[in-house]
Amino acid sequence: MAGRPRAATGEGGAGGRALNLTFCVIVQSERLDKFLADQLALSRTQAGRLIADKRVTARGKALRASALLERGMEVTVDLPDEAPPRSYTPFHASLNFVYEDEHLAVLDKPAGLVVHPRPGHWNDTLVNVLVGRGTELSSGGSTEGRPGIVHRLDRDTSGLLLVAKSDLAHRRLAGAIERRAVKRVYAAVVWGHLRKHSVDIEAPIARNPKDRKRMTVAEGGRHAATHAAVVARFAHADLLRISRTSVARLSATASTRSGAVAASRRPRGMRRSASRRSRRGSCCMPPPCRSRIR
Repeated sequence: MAGRPRAATGEGGAGGRALNLTFCVIVQSERLDKFLADQLALSRTQAGRLIADKRVTARGKALRASALLERGMEVTVDLPDEAPPRSYTPFHASLNFVYEDEHLAVLDKPAGLVVHPRPGHWNDTLVNVLVGRGTELSSGGSTEGRPGIVHRLDRDTSGLLLVAKSDLAHRRLAGAIERRAVKRVYAAVVWGHLRKHSVDIEAPIARNPKDRKRMTVAEGGRHAATHAAVVARFAHADLLRISRTSVARLSATASTRSGAVAASRRPRGMRRSASRRSRRGSCCMPPPCRSRIR
């Protein structure tokens, strides 16, 4: 593929000019989002954001992330104007850093702490704590409001979290996660018992159409492969060691933690109908696993 950048008149930017990049595809290529990520040194998520904002076109028409590029096609990317730096209110809380150098940090995020600012949590997040600590953070790529955040953990999930201190470290860490070179291990307490000591589950994961805060098995979702192994058995629950290749959350009905047990109490969402679920033998895993529950 060959690219040729050209300036085009537009709103904002210095002198009212915005930058367009046009790439000419000279060989049969893969999906558009992967092509852009490779050509612009972006993460797949950042490339997807440009496509979702209809900033990537061919022959005057906006393209979809799944579009397959053909030889001779010209793809134009309208790069957004650089937004002014955003300030974050410092917030003070104790954090346990497992590793830290000039490029990145690895910290043990406690349960109850939101990772980045969002409605309802603008000033009491991990980002605000890092700002209050004086930690240098990356710009967060194309995702506004998430400086230094390479990946996330749910508010009620504790565990190890990577933080990038520079844009270069952010790109490389995001690329490693995208290539699945970073292994994530979770512990989950699930209601019921697995029939076998370990199970492998492959199913497409997407947002639950009835509850956008949860994920579910759905046709057309993102491919996910999950390996679960029983670590300990209790009267009505199993403690599982879980590793998976998808970054998606499966369910809020499991009490999870990256690399360690999150809680000894019954997972949230199971209190109302625990006895019924015990008889049925349900668990937090997707439907393909339920045939293995006794």
